[in-house]
Formats: sequence, structure tokens, C-alpha cells
Amino acid sequence: MPELPEVETIKRELEQSIVGKKIIDVMINNPKVIREPKPAEFIRGLKNNLVKRILRKGKLLILELSSGQALCIHLKMTGQLIYPGSGVEGRVIFKFSDGKFLDFRDQRLFADLRLIDDWRDLKFIQGLGPEPFEIGAEQFKEMLKNKKTKIKPLIMDQTFISGVGNLYAAEALFRARINPARPASSLSDKEKLLLFKEIKDTLQEAIKYKGSSVDQYVQLTGKRGGYVKFHKVYDRVGKPCLVCKTPIKRIALGGRGTYFCTKCQR
Repeated sequence: MPELPEVETIKRELEQSIVGKKIIDVMINNPKVIREPKPAEFIRGLKNNLVKRILRKGKLLILELSSGQALCIHLKMTGQLIYPGSGVEGRVIFKFSDGKFLDFRDQRLFADLRLIDDWRDLKFIQGLGPEPFEIGAEQFKEMLKNKKTKIKPLIMDQTFISGVGNLYAAEALFRARINPARPASSLSDKEKLLLFKEIKDTLQEAIKYKGSSVDQYVQLTGKRGGYVKFHKVYDRVGKPCLVCKTPIKRIALGGRGTYFCTKCQR
């Protein structure tokens, strides 16, 4: 699913596109993606409201409205936001006062939309760990102390640290030369600090190139993210390591496919 760089990219593009605009109509073509409230109330609560601010918490998009409520959008695996949209292709379509549309698309109906009074009340939000950009290296080092969990599933755990998913965890661990199956407690202080640096650097580079389109993710314009060409290990099973030429291996960790170099990552 989209990770921090992809959701941050869409958040920044939404800020440039719809902040200050009024929603004058909402069309629901598939109510399954509306988690709360009921569709009719969802439409009434959105109509004639200005989009005041766009926020992102972890992988969640939050559109704060002039009514004081917030539209929360979790894209999950296959959700997309397209602007300007066609006004036809979308599970939910938002029409703005300038005549343009924001299309919410989701091929597999995994994503969800919620119109709520206070986004801070969401259990999902309350359970999130800090983002890599919200903490320092020493705090990260302390967070890993005595953790026996394997390092890759741990940094993918959104209650431990939020925003990092399968793709960027694999990339950061390769850059730090750390085997993804190692217990977190086995890392030296030097390795912990290096990993923290590589997590932040990887995320920042991915944001710069508008994210990674490895599945359904696209930018707000519908264009694919440009970071795929910089991947070192993700989805490169059997291909030579870009450092040592050893074939990249894929194993399962925590129920997810994990890519790494058996020689470079110790």
C-alpha cells in the first residue's frame, strides 16, 4: 500500500489544488467505501464546505473543513485520488465551486472514507507510533533497546514507528547493510544510528521523486511516481546486487515478501 512518501506527495499536491475551494456536490457511486456516517449524511456534511487545510498522519490523509469536521481518507492498497478528475470515473466524486472534480478511485474497495468531528479520536491515529521525522537518533536507539523482534517487521509496525512500510523498510535496511531477519536487540549502537539515518534519507529521496508506483499508486495528476528507478533491492529478486553482484534474495518475514542481499546485509 502507499507508504509515507506516496501519501505525503498526494497531501502536498492536494494543498496546491483544492485548499480554499468549496465542495458544492458529492456523488457516491459505491457506498461501500464510506465507513461513516451513512452516505446521505456524508453528502450533507460535505456540501458547501471549504477545504481549509490538508494534513497527513502516518498513511492517513485528513481534509479539515470549514464546518470543523474532517474528511479522512485511507488509501490502503488500491485507493487513488485524481485531480482534476473526469467527474465520472470514481467510487466517490467531489465537485468544487470552480467546476473541477476530485475523483476517489479504488479498484478493489479496500480504501475507506470517513467524515468525522475530530480525526484525533480515531483509534487508528491514537495507536500510531512517532514518524521518523518526529524523533531524533538517540530516541530511535532507545526505542530499539531490548526489542527481540526481527528488525524489518519492527520498523514496519505502525504502532512502533509510523509511515514506513514494506518497500522503504527493505530499501533502508539495504542501505544500512543490515539483514532484515536480525533481532533488533542485536544491532550495535552504530548500526541503530545508521539505520535511522537511512530510513529518513530513503523517505526524503522518495518524496523528492513523488513516491514509488509499484502497484496502483499514482500522483494526484495520474502520473506514476518516479522513485522506482532508484530501488536497490525491492522487487529485484534474482537480479544482481548493485554493489556486489550477488543475486537478490526474497524471503517471507512477518507475512510480507522481503528483498535483501545475502552478502552485503549482515
